[in-house]
Amino acid sequence: MGPRKDDIMKLCKTGFAATTLIALLALGDAQLQAQEAEAPSAADIAAELSNPNTALASMTFKNQFRFFEGNLPNASDQSSYTFLFQPVFPFPWENGDKMIFRPAFPLLVDQPLYKPAKRDFDTKSGLGDIAFDLIYAPDTGDSLLAGVGLISSLPTAASGLGTDRFTLGPEFLLGYMSPSQVVIFFPSHQWDVGGSGDIDVNLSTIQLGYTYLPGGGWNVGTAPIMTRDWNASQWSIPVNLNVGKTVTLSGKPWKLSAEVNYYAEKNDAFANEWMVGFNVTPVVQNYFASMFGDMIR
Repeated sequence: MGPRKDDIMKLCKTGFAATTLIALLALGDAQLQAQEAEAPSAADIAAELSNPNTALASMTFKNQFRFFEGNLPNASDQSSYTFLFQPVFPFPWENGDKMIFRPAFPLLVDQPLYKPAKRDFDTKSGLGDIAFDLIYAPDTGDSLLAGVGLISSLPTAASGLGTDRFTLGPEFLLGYMSPSQVVIFFPSHQWDVGGSGDIDVNLSTIQLGYTYLPGGGWNVGTAPIMTRDWNASQWSIPVNLNVGKTVTLSGKPWKLSAEVNYYAEKNDAFANEWMVGFNVTPVVQNYFASMFGDMIR
């Protein structure tokens, strides 16, 4: 069963607002670009923001709408909203290498929780588990992308919204970048390493990404994030499509983007069926690089 009619209407209104905002900013961008010929073009910034080893500091505000399905009673009637704040802080080294720190702060709204005694769902809102990764990205030239680092999550979630476990594991990046496209292979794995919860975490994640850069600040592509829960022997595999536009407003670059995910492989009992996201990413001054850059070189 697909999304409910009222949910679709809400998403359409949100999508229309986001599309209108993109159009208005794009029109304003054309005028500002003419006034700021010496500034990096929207196309250059769009390419840099599509690079996982970017040298730009940014703050992404993600609005994610999820719709569920499954064999549990009323599973297909469930939906939720997640607000995710994901800043990116690169720390460049003098030889061209860099360290990149990417935390993620989720706020879950109306997250469905199944209650066996009621044979129905309750909903709960609150902070989720805060995650972060820290990756070392060597200078490999203009085309090759590479990196190695660690990924972790902290048990900060409200009761019922997380695992109550600390997790830790490795991550790797391989990719290729040209003026018109970016291709990435980004696997990672996490195990639980402590905490008060009784859930064992043994989770692999693979992100495969392809981005086409047609120019004018636009990007279109696919970047599905696939997960494998080894304890449950369960894959989650979405089909993903995303599109974005980088614009300049008052001299500052902004990226506006949207994505749609349909989960072709998922847990039969209860899982995401659709996820639709609208994202806003301003490029910001990297204060942390100047404050702490010398400490990690």
